[in-house]
Amino acid sequence: EVQLVESGGGLVQPGGSLRLSCVASEFNFGMYDMSWVRQAPGKGPEWVSGIKWSGGSPYYADAVKGRFTISRDNAKNTVYLQMNNLKPEDTAVYYCVRGWGPRGVRGQGTQVTVSS
Repeated sequence: EVQLVESGGGLVQPGGSLRLSCVASEFNFGMYDMSWVRQAPGKGPEWVSGIKWSGGSPYYADAVKGRFTISRDNAKNTVYLQMNNLKPEDTAVYYCVRGWGPRGVRGQGTQVTVSS
């Protein structure tokens, strides 16, 4: 069974930073594109970022471009999302998703709250 375990969320003030991690298991991680998707209360899922299996061609939603950076370490079966200059509108549950886009197997999520 595919497993994706996110960590690194928390409460941060506006302008702060967080680094999310997602450790994958039970599939050949290095062969899959990976994505981060977030969902705020009362809203639908939003595709935030994606990275190809090779680590290239990253995708960023306009709302996070220039502030978030996605990366991966295939030797550690881990994908990361570095989030800088966080804003209150970034508050959401962030999910790691196997594949390119918002659909696909996802983890349990990690809560990110940006508030003063």
